[in-house]
Amino acid sequence: MPNARTNAIVALAMLPMLAACENSATAFMIEGSQHALILVREKPYFWQGTVNQAVIASRLPHCQRRVPIHPDGTELTPMEVFEAGDRLWALHQGSRWYLVGTDKCQVQDWDNAAGSTPGPALGTFRLKDGVATFIPAGK
Repeated sequence: MPNARTNAIVALAMLPMLAACENSATAFMIEGSQHALILVREKPYFWQGTVNQAVIASRLPHCQRRVPIHPDGTELTPMEVFEAGDRLWALHQGSRWYLVGTDKCQVQDWDNAAGSTPGPALGTFRLKDGVATFIPAGK
């Protein structure tokens, strides 16, 4: 039967495995807390080489939807946010582009063949002090 000392050793041995997991969310607030784009990152198992990602488009009380996007590396690749129209935003992460509309809370891949920016830069989802954070443009 395991004793307290054995339990403590097992718990300490598991800490590095738990530390390698990730479950984070950070938001770009558009018009207060009811209108936002939220980047969610989840790595449920320490042995995974990638992190599952999703974007939540939220404009309450009208709509809110979580849409999985392409996985990222274990360290957050910065994701730029651009204004692209009326209730429309373009997200750029690495070589991938996404369009997010909060009129009906939709998210889709976007083939931005021209590679041009669709509008003013609003900020970037990036790591700050080891934590995923939204940093407004110009800061």
